[in-house]
Amino acid sequence: MVRDGYFYALGLGAVAVLVWELTHFATLVALPLILAAFFLWFFRDPQRAIPSDPGQIVSPADGVVTEAEWIETTGGSRLRLSIFLNVFDVHVNRVPVAGTVKVVEFRKGEFMNAMKAESVLANEQTLITIDAGAYEVSFKQIAGLLARRIVCNLKAGDVVTRGQRMGLIKFGSRVDVLLPAEANLKVKKGMRVKGGSSVLAEIAVD
Repeated sequence: MVRDGYFYALGLGAVAVLVWELTHFATLVALPLILAAFFLWFFRDPQRAIPSDPGQIVSPADGVVTEAEWIETTGGSRLRLSIFLNVFDVHVNRVPVAGTVKVVEFRKGEFMNAMKAESVLANEQTLITIDAGAYEVSFKQIAGLLARRIVCNLKAGDVVTRGQRMGLIKFGSRVDVLLPAEANLKVKKGMRVKGGSSVLAEIAVD
């Protein structure tokens, strides 16, 4: 459980007590209690079995793969995967590869629907790049229509492990992953993936 869930639940629990004291009307008390239960469930943080084979790149988020396409960057061709998280998905994000954090860059922006292609450039987001030694993997936490806060617990220079918890995006969002051109893709559009445990791609390593 992410601690935010306890804060929301305790606050709504206090509201329920206050409503009961003022009205003694059970129907009115039920609403904040239902919302408290929802927040406890929303901020769940389940344990995951992290794949251990060399060269594997795991999903940084739970959700559905909505895009898998080649794009051109200043560093050459990269394979971009987009993962859409709805409000019912686990929103804890994880590190896709072991290595050293090279870049953590937050950018303010809009809060348009994360399913729209332009959201990848226009929406509020945090870019993280991991130097895995022989290659780099970048991923973006992108705010959505309902997501109003991005949490990233990483900073440049941090040494991270594959599947390590690194933050979350609250209430529906999108995570994009930029893979090296030599990556062997293991997922396709429409597939559901789990953060930390689903292998997105593999790279041959010595």
